[in-house]
Amino acid sequence: MKSEESTFVKHVPCPNCNSSDGNSLWSDGHQYCFVCETFTQPEGSNYMAAAQTVSPIKGVISNTFSKGSYSDIKDRALKAATCKAYSVQVEKENNFIYKHIYPYYDSEGNHVSNKVRLTSNKSFLVEGSISRGTLFGQNSFSPKGKYITVCEGELDALSVFQMFGSKWPSVSVKSAASAVRDCKDNLEYLDSFETIVLCFDNDKAGKQATTKVAELFQPHKCRIVNMKDFKDANEYLVAGKREEFVRLWWAAVPYTPAGIINLNSLGDALYDENYCETVTYPWTGLNDKLYGMRTGELITFTSGAGMGKSSVIRELMHHIMLNSKDNIGILALEESTKNTAFNLMSVEAEERLYISEIREKFTREQLHEWEKKTIGTGRFFAFDHFGSISNNEIMNRIRYMAKALECKWIVLDHLSILVSGQEDVDERRSIDILMTKMRSLVEETQIGLLLVSHLRRTTADRGHEEGREVSLSHLRGSQSIAHLSDAVIALERNQQADDPVEAHTTAVRILKNRYTGETGIGTYLFYNRESGRLSEVSNPFTPDETDNAVDS
Repeated sequence: MKSEESTFVKHVPCPNCNSSDGNSLWSDGHQYCFVCETFTQPEGSNYMAAAQTVSPIKGVISNTFSKGSYSDIKDRALKAATCKAYSVQVEKENNFIYKHIYPYYDSEGNHVSNKVRLTSNKSFLVEGSISRGTLFGQNSFSPKGKYITVCEGELDALSVFQMFGSKWPSVSVKSAASAVRDCKDNLEYLDSFETIVLCFDNDKAGKQATTKVAELFQPHKCRIVNMKDFKDANEYLVAGKREEFVRLWWAAVPYTPAGIINLNSLGDALYDENYCETVTYPWTGLNDKLYGMRTGELITFTSGAGMGKSSVIRELMHHIMLNSKDNIGILALEESTKNTAFNLMSVEAEERLYISEIREKFTREQLHEWEKKTIGTGRFFAFDHFGSISNNEIMNRIRYMAKALECKWIVLDHLSILVSGQEDVDERRSIDILMTKMRSLVEETQIGLLLVSHLRRTTADRGHEEGREVSLSHLRGSQSIAHLSDAVIALERNQQADDPVEAHTTAVRILKNRYTGETGIGTYLFYNRESGRLSEVSNPFTPDETDNAVDS
């Protein structure tokens, strides 16, 4: 008859390693910590000392071994002969299989543990000392040979062996979490085969384990099975897709580090477009050259002091709000969150509400209406900062906005303030590190990051505040800003000009454009002092007025 099994109750703190939730309490009173692998007997129990061995497998540690019989496992499409080859037995009740028993042996061939699978809830328990066991199935196959397949689970090892007509050895690690340790412990055995075929589960944990295990061996030693339609080998067997699996097994590609692939292997995937969201710029001239802004890109805006970067950024944020359904994150390090809110409301109102004297001209009802249409949408999230800010803090805030708040577009204004407030830090080196981290974070989260950066002062007679043409070499601090940005957009304006049109017209110059390669003047923007808005205009200057010499 089926015996009562201990079941998981809840996670509890571990008194041995101080983990807050790594320890587990089971219905029979025993505890097992998955962090430090400590087994604690239930109070007043008569568990034998041998039962206190550690185990990386979730479940119960028992001092006795289950015994069953060899049988077909029909729901898994496994034959009794396959099970017998691995000494896998089952226990039945009224001809119903309620327990699988997977034996583990040490390097001397001693039966030291069972990993037991309960079919009712697909949970596992462990009998004996599984940490002393080698790979599942290793005892059944002598070292040396042409091929060996390493799977993530016992059922998969059995399935691969059966699908190849019992021709090639197939073994399994104890779990994806222990895969590297399991293979390290049995490295000499695995390395004795000419080729190691890795067939871990087609999920995130399985893919990560595959890479880590493959890195243990010399180049070209490991080949990786790319299971496209099912999660694991047993699912192919159950679905009757033996021929398809065998084809994928033979097509397994050698592992190469750092994602290096033979382009010939892309096949139809060459034409699969990587999904990214695109939002156009508010101005036609920029769209003609840049084809809009895309998630997964880092776009840097730069200019001299007081040249209108803030005006451009608030126009862009408002435009993204109107032309997408995405959340927007804002890290404005030189202004308060209230100022950020008023900046956004100003674009909607076409009034400079960020100036208190102008804001006082309107009723609270009018202000609430503009608030409702902008920050009231709930799609803007601002960083409420104070004091100095470390690079890691900024990275954590961006990651949180991207992953927890689902912000697709994030504005960081500005880069220079991050490093200028840090004592005893080399500015160039700090910017290099920060830009590298931001580039990686953009790739990881696939956000669109709009970065504001300042220009360094030059020795030329005519400065950027007087309309001097900007080049990439003028970026302040480090050339990594130019190297790691997908696009660099500079604002040029002679704010000291006597002509009011010239003084309020900004030339928008594209210094870098990784997407299309087109650079040069993208458009001209005129700033309306009454509304605070930027409007696109045709070139108001003669060629001589915009043809300034570029020097250092």
